[in-house]
Amino acid sequence: MHKVDPRLYHREPVAEDAAVRLRYLGTAGFVVQGADRTLVLDPFLTRPGLFKTAFGRLLPDAELIRTFIPQADEVIIGHAHHDHVLDGPEVCLQTGARFIGSPSACNVARAAGLPEDQLVETLGREVIECGRVKIKGLPSRHGKIYFGRIPLPGDITEPPAWPPRYRALRHGLVLNWHLDLDGVRIVHIDSADFIEEELEGLKADILCLCAIGRNHRPGYTETAVRMLEPRYVVACHWDWFFTPYRKEPRCLPGVDLEGFADEIRQAGAQPLILPLEGVFGL
Repeated sequence: MHKVDPRLYHREPVAEDAAVRLRYLGTAGFVVQGADRTLVLDPFLTRPGLFKTAFGRLLPDAELIRTFIPQADEVIIGHAHHDHVLDGPEVCLQTGARFIGSPSACNVARAAGLPEDQLVETLGREVIECGRVKIKGLPSRHGKIYFGRIPLPGDITEPPAWPPRYRALRHGLVLNWHLDLDGVRIVHIDSADFIEEELEGLKADILCLCAIGRNHRPGYTETAVRMLEPRYVVACHWDWFFTPYRKEPRCLPGVDLEGFADEIRQAGAQPLILPLEGVFGL
């Protein structure tokens, strides 16, 4: 683990008339505001320490979530690993937002006590409307991480015990997301892999692209940028998520943020590295 060079961070103020605002929550998490809606992707603020994650039960930090995510219309989950799904149901319980995710992710939400009328279970490829926002899941694969392995593969076929243990939260169906907010297009790739056929014909103004594990997917950055033609690529899933949310993040072992930014430039897009709670507008 190493500290992030603060010179890498994008800190330009957001224009007041920005159509879309993107706030980074760390890990793969974002709050996206635009077209009169607030969308929350893969929120994970609780961030229990390494020992608690390995040996304890994982309980969302309700007060922390209330402080940093006071409003949401939709909570969108890419897969059911703990660092993507754990806090999503609590956001929905507090705000009344719909929970959108795979069958495995929805089983986690059921375990947390979310009622069926707040669940939108999807296998991807369908358009889910939220006012003037269109949301589409793109079936994908979980990227390989350390030692070339995929952590905790498999499905969650029934609601797990709550609070869950880390090992109970297997990834299930992995979904990348295409969001259209009144013509501003965002693609969210929360694990370092994708299925090219699922991206065909899609474009993005902003691409949120997972940093950890990208070296195990040949041509990962170049292919994603070539196919989606984003103007901006926001790096995500680069920080050591066992650090408490309010502390300055460090990089996950094996993540070279400066090298990732160079890859994005060479592929033809502008890289953006946001600090936790950093905001970008378009």
